[in-house]
Amino acid sequence: MHSSIDPFTPAVELAAAIRRKEVSPVEVADCFLERMDQLDPRLNGFCHRADDDVRKAASAAADAVARAASAEDLPPFHGVPLPVKDLVDVAGWPTTRGSAGAGQAPAETSDPVMRRFMDAGFVLLGKTTTSEFGSLPFTESDALGISRNPWDPDRTPGGSSSGAGAAVAAGMAPIAHAEDGGGSIRIPASCNGLVGLKPTRGLVTNATVEVEGLATSGVLTRSVADTAAVLDVLARHDPAAWWSPPTPRTSFAAAMRADMPTGLRIGALTDSPIDGIRVHPACIAAVDVVLRTLESAGQHLVDTPLPLPPTDELVAAFTTLWNVGGAGIALAEPDRVEPHNRALREAARAIDSWAYAEGVRKTQQLSRRIVEGFLAGFDLLVTPTMACLPPLVGAWRAGTHDDPLRALLNSYPMGVFTSVFNVTGQPAISLPVHHDEATGLPVGIQIVAAPWREDLLLQVSRTLELAHPWTGRRPPVS
Repeated sequence: MHSSIDPFTPAVELAAAIRRKEVSPVEVADCFLERMDQLDPRLNGFCHRADDDVRKAASAAADAVARAASAEDLPPFHGVPLPVKDLVDVAGWPTTRGSAGAGQAPAETSDPVMRRFMDAGFVLLGKTTTSEFGSLPFTESDALGISRNPWDPDRTPGGSSSGAGAAVAAGMAPIAHAEDGGGSIRIPASCNGLVGLKPTRGLVTNATVEVEGLATSGVLTRSVADTAAVLDVLARHDPAAWWSPPTPRTSFAAAMRADMPTGLRIGALTDSPIDGIRVHPACIAAVDVVLRTLESAGQHLVDTPLPLPPTDELVAAFTTLWNVGGAGIALAEPDRVEPHNRALREAARAIDSWAYAEGVRKTQQLSRRIVEGFLAGFDLLVTPTMACLPPLVGAWRAGTHDDPLRALLNSYPMGVFTSVFNVTGQPAISLPVHHDEATGLPVGIQIVAAPWREDLLLQVSRTLELAHPWTGRRPPVS
């Protein structure tokens, strides 16, 4: 092991050390590859390793450091390793989407998000596990096996960015790419004691608009500073995208460091948006911790309810888009798709174009209703990230032998608070402010802001990070 490198060093600090020539990109890459050798057989966070590619890229990064006239000539994350969720293309690497039916053909081109990461100097560190097509908030699949939580390997690391969460939490990567279509950045952030921001719809563009704009790319990190700095890399105007705003005039890293305004209207939602789901007391306690901290910092707590539609409307709107979202994925061996995704594909085929168009229209109407109510009542809304603690491995299987779609229903407690804001497209962040006393497991809270107010979200998150320091916490498996 490279004793000079702390594998839990935040990415911005690691990048600064590389620029100062205190550590070489080759040493950094070797450090994390060795940790993958040690820890990943137990955690199963990586599904594709390309160590030769990693070392070649790290060597090129080291050469660039040697040639640079000054540190300012290097990109912001020069030489920092970053693994990629296996839903996004990297040229020369397979994209299996977590499915045994996808094949292993290498991608011809890299997704625009990957090109932004590489332009920023990141060294791509293999691919991380995901549930098949990203449709469930855990990875326990025929293709990739079981991914496990470093805080308790008998439990899930969440998902669908499962391997990303496990990798960062265990110190197998300083930061990781993730995607979020119903909570898949925020859920593993909560399960693994990490920071996970889902940006505003359209702020970060992929090659195509996924699931009618419900899904977006981002990262899992240990610190708010890392999250802000990477958002500066990703939130760039994309003239080839269908919808892409101008590049923000002020950097998110600078906005994060600005003083948090006082007198903000802070609301809370601790009852499940879907009827019949019990919220774990530790998840409610985590919200209380945040509300007390913000109130003591000069914010104004309000009891205005969020105008959520009835459960049947909300679920129907989301599932219509979700079911069809994975239906068009090209597969080499469709018969090898897992039962719940076969059932989803069959359900998608039963939705005719008229019903789907109506589902899209209805989703937009519900979103408008919620966002208008949010803007009238809140500056920020605090919720649990999940309604439960990280579930035990295999807990999702109850009843799936008779009905494969029970896998989704059994997952509702994990995504009930997050998926609403994929529908509305608002920015939302999960922060690891709390631990359950009985189990020692991390418990995340979610903070939601108005669209395009990532700056405010990051300022408040930084305040909470200072009040409840979490970056020094280490899971047992690390």
